[in-house]
Amino acid sequence: MTALVRLRLAAFLRTGRALAPALAGLVALGILYGGGRAQPAEAYGVSAVVLFPVLAWQTKILLDVEPDGQRRLVRVLVGPTREQVAGLLAAGVAALVTIAVALVFPWLVGGVTGPVEPGDRSVPAGILVGVWAHLLALPAAVALGALASRASTGSAGYGVAVLAVGGVAAVALGLRGSVAPWLVPPVMATARAAAGDLPAITVLLLSAWAAAWCLAAGTVYLWHRRFRP
Repeated sequence: MTALVRLRLAAFLRTGRALAPALAGLVALGILYGGGRAQPAEAYGVSAVVLFPVLAWQTKILLDVEPDGQRRLVRVLVGPTREQVAGLLAAGVAALVTIAVALVFPWLVGGVTGPVEPGDRSVPAGILVGVWAHLLALPAAVALGALASRASTGSAGYGVAVLAVGGVAAVALGLRGSVAPWLVPPVMATARAAAGDLPAITVLLLSAWAAAWCLAAGTVYLWHRRFRP
């Protein structure tokens, strides 16, 4: 399993495919933090929303790097479950690296500030909330990218459509007052919560929502892959 993860990551890096989502993420974060300074929790909450489609796109690219013939050979050698899980783990590792950069980036460009008024969160507390917001977005983005991968859709065009619809829906259906917010991961709801008081019950509910959505999306992906080796 470890060797398969390393193989996928090495192919992703050595082919230069990692460059496009990395640049897209940096540009998006530069635009976000160029608009003014914000406290860490609020800034990171919005950052998680901005990075969600970037991480999903990054996952799709990583999974699509491997040629179809090689993927089928690996599937025969190690079994379908190990092949699929190795791809998801590799995408998760790549997403963690991107998130680490996103957490450091605003401090380098002066995009965050400390408490302004009495009662504001401390900087460490704000960073903790921001890490939580990004970690909620990570598995959902990986799941969406996996659903959009060539191995899942069988077509580059269908993959792009899944990625675009999923990314837009995550924002549109996540807006306050949406009729079916549960259809998408709670990236928008998490961003709103991060900017507020964020009681413990809200953290638990949003975490459970994200876990349930990822479980459903991951199940669809694994089931769909049974018919598309």
